[in-house]
Amino acid sequence: MEIKSSIFREYDIRGKYPDEINGKVVQEVAKFFSDRMIPEGPVVIAMDVRKSSKELYRAAKKGLSGRKSIMVGFSTTPMFYFLVNRLNAAGGIMITASHNPTEWNGMKMVGPKADPISGKEIMEKIFR
Repeated sequence: MEIKSSIFREYDIRGKYPDEINGKVVQEVAKFFSDRMIPEGPVVIAMDVRKSSKELYRAAKKGLSGRKSIMVGFSTTPMFYFLVNRLNAAGGIMITASHNPTEWNGMKMVGPKADPISGKEIMEKIFR
């Protein structure tokens, strides 16, 4: 499967659904994130209310390679950050395209203490 480098942004990963970002892409990126970017421990997964978010939310869980996940469901991004911190999680994935139009979706990823991991940082490690 081809993952387009254009979806990896300064602060997150986002693109038009389903052409640039879809369940297969999210599952692969989540697997890489789980296996290589964060320490052992549970991962918080949350989503916004876009129509495509439920599919991507489920794909993110599949990508965690059997790691314990804390499935939050619908959440705001600030609440997601709070929960990663409060639950002492190894990291988190928020399915959202933030302020972009509804045909877009994406992922914000954080490590322990909700420290942001940029899309560019993930891209550099995936495409090595």
